[in-house]
Amino acid sequence: MQKVYVFLATGFEEVEALTVVDILRRGGIDCKTVSVMEQKTVTSSHNVTVEADCLFSEISGDADMLVLPGGIPGTPNLAAHKGLCDMLQAHNEAGKWLAAVCAAPTVLGGLGILDGRQATCFPSKMDELICGEKKTDSVVVDGNVITSRGMGTCIDFGLKLLELLDSRETAVKIGKAIVYLEQDA
Repeated sequence: MQKVYVFLATGFEEVEALTVVDILRRGGIDCKTVSVMEQKTVTSSHNVTVEADCLFSEISGDADMLVLPGGIPGTPNLAAHKGLCDMLQAHNEAGKWLAAVCAAPTVLGGLGILDGRQATCFPSKMDELICGEKKTDSVVVDGNVITSRGMGTCIDFGLKLLELLDSRETAVKIGKAIVYLEQDA
């Protein structure tokens, strides 16, 4: 079974994080939320408090995919976590999946992971995005990196992650089950 870690830091965007978790779990993926804070409870940018499945100190780099939700100050808090940044770079060097949405692609760009790659992010963060080519598509896949624009693109983002981890058939099945895709899609 594929394993995914979705990282939470104070100020994360809750829809971006939890939509991905929901879709992946519906698709049968072992998806865990991971707090990069000192405690499992993490408060979002809109004052929604959630309890992560585990702390960063409790995981290893064994996941098939690492996911960064956006949000302010969640994104800068993710970027400030040295252990996470080291894990992202090691994951990229191993050719494993990396995914980021909203402002969070700027974390990958700041680490040099998006050099020479196509990527997207939240419109107001495009000037801060360091990558090979900036795109405005809802979801951009370039090699082992998937980026997306924001809260409004998170169902597309989650379904694309599910497709890449499992299959297009599973993604379509879940898309229909959540009444996002038409039954004849």
